[in-house]
Amino acid sequence: MVGVDVGGSGLRVAVAPAGWPADLAGARTADVAGAARVSAAAAGQDADALLGRLLPVLGSLAAGLPPGAGIGAVAVGATGMALLGRALAARLPGPLARATGAERLVLAGDSVAAHVGALGTGAGVTVAGGTGLVAIGYRAETGWRRADGWGQLLGDCGSGGWLGREGLAAALRAYDGRTGGSPALLAAAERRYGPAPGLPAALQPRPDRAALLAAFSPDVVAAAEEGCPVAGAIVRRAGEEIAASAAAAATAVGLTDPRLALTGGLFRLGPVRRAALDALAARLPAARLREPDGPPLLGALRLAASAAAAPGGLPWPLDPPLLDLLDLTSSTWPPDRTT
Repeated sequence: MVGVDVGGSGLRVAVAPAGWPADLAGARTADVAGAARVSAAAAGQDADALLGRLLPVLGSLAAGLPPGAGIGAVAVGATGMALLGRALAARLPGPLARATGAERLVLAGDSVAAHVGALGTGAGVTVAGGTGLVAIGYRAETGWRRADGWGQLLGDCGSGGWLGREGLAAALRAYDGRTGGSPALLAAAERRYGPAPGLPAALQPRPDRAALLAAFSPDVVAAAEEGCPVAGAIVRRAGEEIAASAAAAATAVGLTDPRLALTGGLFRLGPVRRAALDALAARLPAARLREPDGPPLLGALRLAASAAAAPGGLPWPLDPPLLDLLDLTSSTWPPDRTT
């Protein structure tokens, strides 16, 4: 089975023996930095750009399979799948079927992969935080419900990209002499990106600007830890935004005391995690925090394992484009007709 995790600043692939994995210990994995930095077009994420980076990695990992072994199922958990995934749903099946010989393909939003990796088949709420941020609630009776995950322009509040954007805005306020500025963040921004007047040209035209913004989030956290009141306020607001999304997802699926997992690189930033936990204690006091079983890549492997083991369906309700299962041997899905 093959799992693919397409995040806001990179791509991870894992190949593992069939069976429900408890962790990634038995998997062969590969990371490709920047692979998720694909442009969004009218049809959504740039599937061709993703395939151009994914297929060589798959080929390399598949070449190491034991003699006679084959790939039964592939699962792709991708950022933007739920909102901008039309191109991915149309373009991925054909090339992946040819490259892997798999019979089944699971297409999932990154939030679903994060939840399955963190909490398996059980009900609860998972907040996946990295370059972007999304909370997802799941209960068998209600299915999946998302909160936020609206992307860098309209949401992802509390995420690494959001922290970076807020920090850079405070830096430019300081450069202008406006209230609310932070000289500490201005100095950090110029160390990372160059002179302040060049920031718009350095960031706005870039298709990977979300990842570039997120790269500034550790600087914001460091400034907060060094006593910058503006940076400290940004970190506290991030925690409040994270808690608000988690509470919204829990309410949407009817859980007042959910199992709750925080997963993703954002929560490796200690002050952000503490701010989120403080805010969650006020907003969702009955939540039962638990360490995630593993990252979204583990979730993708679990989705693939379920697809291979249960040809009739998955143990979670399908909700395209958030979660879909395709039979690659069937003629019901449109075949890829490109050369």
